Amino acid sequence: MRAPVDSYMVTAKYYDGTYAAKQDLVDLPFYLELAEQIGGPILEVACGTGRVLLPLARKGIEIHGVDNSRPMLEILKRNLSLEPEQVRQKVTLHEGDMRDFRLDARFPLIIIPFRPMQHMHTVEDQVSALATAASHLGPGGVLAFDVFYPKFDLIAARMGEEVLEFEWSPHHDSPEVVRRYFRKKSVDKINQIFYFTFIYRTFQDGNLLREETEAFQLSYFTYPHLRALFQLAGLEPVQEYGSFAKAPLDNNATEMIFLLRKAQTARSR
Repeated sequence: MRAPVDSYMVTAKYYDGTYAAKQDLVDLPFYLELAEQIGGPILEVACGTGRVLLPLARKGIEIHGVDNSRPMLEILKRNLSLEPEQVRQKVTLHEGDMRDFRLDARFPLIIIPFRPMQHMHTVEDQVSALATAASHLGPGGVLAFDVFYPKFDLIAARMGEEVLEFEWSPHHDSPEVVRRYFRKKSVDKINQIFYFTFIYRTFQDGNLLREETEAFQLSYFTYPHLRALFQLAGLEPVQEYGSFAKAPLDNNATEMIFLLRKAQTARSR
């Protein structure tokens, strides 16, 4: 039986506030430009609460979103309900596991933005997720995804420390302040996974109102590892970048971003 993946039972309710407060989150223009170049319909795998999906739909692009997390999808449905009818009509949502879902549709563009592949913790699951995405590519279709560029000195740094990452107010006029802390637990260097906990604390007038925590584990990849996964999944790179500004994928990279297509041998079968 396959191991479960992180379901965001706690994190879902804080997700939009957290990443609205993240100043260096610069992936959205990259995916918007790609979507406008290739066109729809688009499939977004691990669409979450719609941080990328909704701006694409607002551009008038038809998009399907799939996610395994019911809490995340419920928030996306609530967010979608606040959009104009012409935006809502562009969106179709599905609940499914990125390792094995199947839709009766093919797409010119499939995206897996903001590192969902790093929630795949075994080679079997990593290949299954890529192969599942590839199975939904139409003729000439492109699969785009990103993972972080591993900085090995930072992966093992500050182990056990509680680090404040973000602070925000739940609503514009709310007297409450939410702070997210990050605490790294351990690193499995053999399987390339690190374990950590998000801690969410809500304060009012300096007083702690509540605290919620959620444990996660995140895989990290080397470049040769990814290239091997692509071969196993029947994919080949079209483009690769080291940043969302399309810098080269080299020793100065901050991200590993790939545009893939079905491999020539796979297409000829």
